Amino acid sequence: MTAFLKFLSFTVLFAVLLSACAPAAPAPAPTAMPTMPPAPTAAPTEVPPTPMPEPMTIVDIAAGDENFKTLVAALGAAGLVETLAGEGPFTVFAPTDEAFSKLPEGTVEELLKPENKDKLVQVLTYHVVAGKVMAEDAAKLTSADTVAELPISIKADMGKVMINDATVTAADIVASNGVIHVIDSVLLPPQDIVDTAVADGRFSTLAAALTAAELVETLKGEGPFTVFAPTDDAFAKLPEGTLDELLKPENKQTLIDILTYHVSAEALPAADVVEQTLIETVNGIPLQVKLDGDKVFINGAEVIITDVKASNGVIHVIDSVILPPKDIIETAVADGRFTTLATALTAAGLIETLKGEGPFTVFAPTDEAFAKLPAGTIEALLADKDQLTAILTYHVVPGRVMASEVVELTSVDTVNSKPAMIKVEDGKVYINDAQIVITDILTSNGVIHVIDSVILP
Repeated sequence: MTAFLKFLSFTVLFAVLLSACAPAAPAPAPTAMPTMPPAPTAAPTEVPPTPMPEPMTIVDIAAGDENFKTLVAALGAAGLVETLAGEGPFTVFAPTDEAFSKLPEGTVEELLKPENKDKLVQVLTYHVVAGKVMAEDAAKLTSADTVAELPISIKADMGKVMINDATVTAADIVASNGVIHVIDSVLLPPQDIVDTAVADGRFSTLAAALTAAELVETLKGEGPFTVFAPTDDAFAKLPEGTLDELLKPENKQTLIDILTYHVSAEALPAADVVEQTLIETVNGIPLQVKLDGDKVFINGAEVIITDVKASNGVIHVIDSVILPPKDIIETAVADGRFTTLATALTAAGLIETLKGEGPFTVFAPTDEAFAKLPAGTIEALLADKDQLTAILTYHVVPGRVMASEVVELTSVDTVNSKPAMIKVEDGKVYINDAQIVITDILTSNGVIHVIDSVILP
């Protein structure tokens, strides 16, 4: 029994050992997962492109701004909307509603009436410059020509830009067809010279004289003109009764001669006037410009106000009426210091010559200059016409030679055909050995320079 139990235990142990040493059974294959079909790719959502804003024209910008209602209404009434919505480019100095409100009461309403369309067009086009002028470029200008064919003045001062009397309050509003600069006042086109003078109120006498001389239409014409305009106070300086005489119909030509002596047939701003020595007038006799410190004189009249702009020129205000000079002979006789010269010219038969058209430059010896000649010389000359003529014509130069030109010369050719020498020494000017003591006595047919000695050929 004991032996049987031992055998049974050994058998069980052997079976266990065999089982442990046997190769492991292969692991069961994993169960395959069912294959899912790929999810379909969603088509991309098409986002519509953001529309680009249409470029805004000058008119579009103005119409979209609450500050330009009056301007837009005015453009419509003037028929200028299509123009300023066009290709351009334009520069518009745009007055705000507040700017329009500064005009006298009822002005805007009058301008918007159909019968005033032409005037409205002129006002509006006076705010428009052809081309695109940015603020930086505008500040470098002194003026610009407008579509109204009238210039505007431009001034940059203390960081501000002024267009005439209006201040630019906003600049460089860029449009597709130009640029807008906002201004705080409406620009009113200047009137013609006559209307400007009448509206001023200080030129009633001048206006009456222009009417009497029938020159109103001339000075309302195209021009351009420069008018040196005497005030009522200037006319009042004339000797008593002078104006009344001039206004009489029988003195019309004399009045015309005086008035046209105040007019130049070109537009000369003050900056150009001061660069001149002589200014040609409609009268045909030049005006003389003289500078004395910071003062400017036209003949003997002081320029007291400059650059009053008109649509057809410019006005400079003067404090005296300018009377046209007489010819050389009449001027010398009226002076009183040239009686011997006048006697000699008469004896030589030269009076009519020196009253002629000229122009001539006469170096005129005074009575004291003739008195320096040896005793009996004058009497002898008055008896010898040929020699007297030779001496007198030696004092005459063809053409009008002003003092500023004389000092640049070393000699001048005289009517005598012999030259006279010019010398500048110690600030004094001499012709031969005679000193020129007074210069630039303007005459209708030339100029007189006074000398202190008779010059002999």
